[in-house]
Amino acid sequence: MKEDDIWVLVLHRLKQAETTLEDARYLLDGHRSPQSIINRSYYAMFYAVLALLQKSGRVPSKHTGAVSLFDTEFVSKGLFSKELSRELHRAFELRQISDYKTLDSPPFEKAEEIWKKAADFIASVKEYLNPDI
Repeated sequence: MKEDDIWVLVLHRLKQAETTLEDARYLLDGHRSPQSIINRSYYAMFYAVLALLQKSGRVPSKHTGAVSLFDTEFVSKGLFSKELSRELHRAFELRQISDYKTLDSPPFEKAEEIWKKAADFIASVKEYLNPDI
């Protein structure tokens, strides 16, 4: 794939991340479902990871693969902090629990916290990619 084509995909994924984060913010501001806020916040992070992986040429087909490759390709090489990795793993886990493993809704404060972590995560990815954008 040509470099220009790759950047189209990178920018598309970053736009998805930003839009999904905005959707989560809209839900947060409207005091909507914490489950939905966590879901949208996690997906915003996931799309940002896909942008990074698209640039590296390694795009997995599963969420667990994307999270694992983020750690391998970016965290273990010191490009992103272990704290960002922990937040991605935490958001993934909370999304799994709230979407599939419980009948109870997570606390609103937990959803707000995940949104803030997602916003920080996306800002870090954009900062990393900024010299190339």
